[in-house]
Amino acid sequence: MIQTVIKRDGRVVGFNEEKITTAIRKAMLHTEKGEDRQLIQQITDRISFRGDPQMTVEAIQDMVEMELMKSSRKEVAQKYIAYRNQRSIARKAKTRDMFLEIINIKNNDVTRENANMNTDTPAGMMMKFASETTKPFVDDYLLSEETREAVQRNYLHIHDKDYYPTKSLTCVQHPLNYILEHGFTAGHGESRPAKRIETASILGCISLETAQNEMHGGQAIPAFDFYLAPYVRSSFIEELQSLEALNGTDYRHLYRMPMDDYRTRPLDGLAGEERLIQHAVNRTIARVHQAMEAFIHNMNTIHSRGGNQVVFSSINYGTDTSAEGRCIIRELLDCTYQGVGKGETAIFPIQIWKKKRGVNYLPTDRNYDLYQRACQVTARRFFPNFLNLDATFNRSDEWKADDPLRYEHEVATMGCRTRVFENRFGPKSSIGRGNLSFSTINIVRLAIECMDIEEREQRIARFFAKLDHLLDITAHQLHERMEFQKTAFAKQFPLLMSGLWRGSEKLKPNDTIASVINQGTLGIGFIGLAECLVALTGYHHGENEESQQLGLRIVTHMRDRANQFADHYQHNYSILATPAEGLSGKFTRADRKEFGLLPGITDREYYTNSNHVPVYYKCSARHKAEVEAPYHDLTRGGHIFYVEMDGDATHNPEAIMRVVDMMDYYNMGYGSVNHNRNRCLDCGYENATPHLQECPKCGSTRIDRLQRITGYLVGSTDRWNRAKLAELDDRVVHDGE
Repeated sequence: MIQTVIKRDGRVVGFNEEKITTAIRKAMLHTEKGEDRQLIQQITDRISFRGDPQMTVEAIQDMVEMELMKSSRKEVAQKYIAYRNQRSIARKAKTRDMFLEIINIKNNDVTRENANMNTDTPAGMMMKFASETTKPFVDDYLLSEETREAVQRNYLHIHDKDYYPTKSLTCVQHPLNYILEHGFTAGHGESRPAKRIETASILGCISLETAQNEMHGGQAIPAFDFYLAPYVRSSFIEELQSLEALNGTDYRHLYRMPMDDYRTRPLDGLAGEERLIQHAVNRTIARVHQAMEAFIHNMNTIHSRGGNQVVFSSINYGTDTSAEGRCIIRELLDCTYQGVGKGETAIFPIQIWKKKRGVNYLPTDRNYDLYQRACQVTARRFFPNFLNLDATFNRSDEWKADDPLRYEHEVATMGCRTRVFENRFGPKSSIGRGNLSFSTINIVRLAIECMDIEEREQRIARFFAKLDHLLDITAHQLHERMEFQKTAFAKQFPLLMSGLWRGSEKLKPNDTIASVINQGTLGIGFIGLAECLVALTGYHHGENEESQQLGLRIVTHMRDRANQFADHYQHNYSILATPAEGLSGKFTRADRKEFGLLPGITDREYYTNSNHVPVYYKCSARHKAEVEAPYHDLTRGGHIFYVEMDGDATHNPEAIMRVVDMMDYYNMGYGSVNHNRNRCLDCGYENATPHLQECPKCGSTRIDRLQRITGYLVGSTDRWNRAKLAELDDRVVHDGE
């Protein structure tokens, strides 16, 4: 007698004979004679009693075929067999067509899912082949039936599903000081600790690249200035030692001399120790500049993940007020402003300026001059973005202005927006932590399904009931994925689990990562709040205060449920304002196919990113800030605020500062400014003319149009998918304040 069944995902569940009954009935209903209840029951009973105590789904289906073939209703067996075969053929045909599109480098939403990946290259093709064939395996064998149905019915999207079987984690904020002080082994050779700024820069690049190959998300350094600052001083000492060898004089008393700042000055008119100190300073600054230049260059040329894309990297900086930290910041900004190669804007790393009162925000602050420079740089190069450490939810009680390790208590973010700070299982910090995985809910679909309910309160109540059910499914899916990730061994992630991830330095190669993985977060994302509100109220939150209040109620409810899930499952759950790229069109296409063109909902190629005001809605930057600001505290898994600026930003860095002021005033956590920037690839001419087709200087049509997609830059829109291109065309400028 059958007692338990081994499902396709490997789970063992109790036997349910009703599933056999239902399958036979469906097959009979597709024949002329129709249903025969007596025969159905006979076959079901026979299989139930003759089967082994534990059987696979496939073995039970084989028994159903055999019993139907032996019965008087052989035509039912044919229908049953045909159905099983059709499913197999359909899967194979879909795979074949998809492979041909990749082979023929078709520009579609499969090959342009990620604008940072070049799927036209052989390595990119291989990545795409592997990705698209792995996803069905995950559906069939690793997802629960409830989750699989939610995904298939367009309610839920599991991010990086192709990486699911690898047990990899999403992202991490690198404690780079650990690598610089101890070196590291990544499976093929060993790197020694750093002694000078050039080595520190290279190790920073290598650690980002190596970890990228062990994870499926981005890599970030949370305190770039603090980590590299000691190597400015060690390089300065090296320069003094060179002078010692040259002059035969002992300068050790100058090694740790107080230094207010590192500034290049001519040696003319200087004598004695003042002259040699300035010479050492000038040489040190030149070396720091070259190291920062090399860092940026490497992060735009080193390939990861099979050689098809550069490292998705971010660096946070701006709060180190030491002379050495300021030197790192200044030279990094100067190199960024100058550009890479022949003057192109660097796509990576995404740079994040950590804004802090008393440190770098007000004219009386030590690093205010560097903040001004940061605004000049972002006006030309889009980076740095701005992280507001003064936001109430970004503060830590442990932060002290005179603490040399205060960066451990400063929030850091991934450039695209992912945020990790709060922690139920360790110190409140971003360092050595990251997101484990995240999944996104299609709240627009839930709202569409409630539109036929005429009474407003009933319609909204029904929406919340649906939302609760889907939140339960999503939280459980993330829990199941984490339980699967826990079974990985430390040796599967030779760099990540040897000191990068918090607590991993205690692990042995054959230990599982279960004891340290709870330091990470599980993200519940959402997309299309604007379209959701239109479906429920007729207006989005940017155009109607009642809709705004409902939007805040929805996201607050999601936040509260995330806290409940954290208590129930004992994980760090958070709500994420999803940075939808490929997903922005995927959800919309499926919903439009089922529900048709609904004005303000499915009538565009995309759903609006997370809680943003729609890109096509004309309003001031200040109104956009007023609407979006309250959601930042609710979405502690990550968020971002954008302003679309008109004109040539290089002539108006003050406009950048006004945006940062708005972030401060409205208690927002993270933001950036979008603007036009064109560059002629032949002569290097730059301007801010919208939709520039021809260089006004040399007539070339080879124009590099720099744009921001979901938080990171893309030098060419050729790799954008259809939905994001449609969104780009719809973007309007946010005039005035």
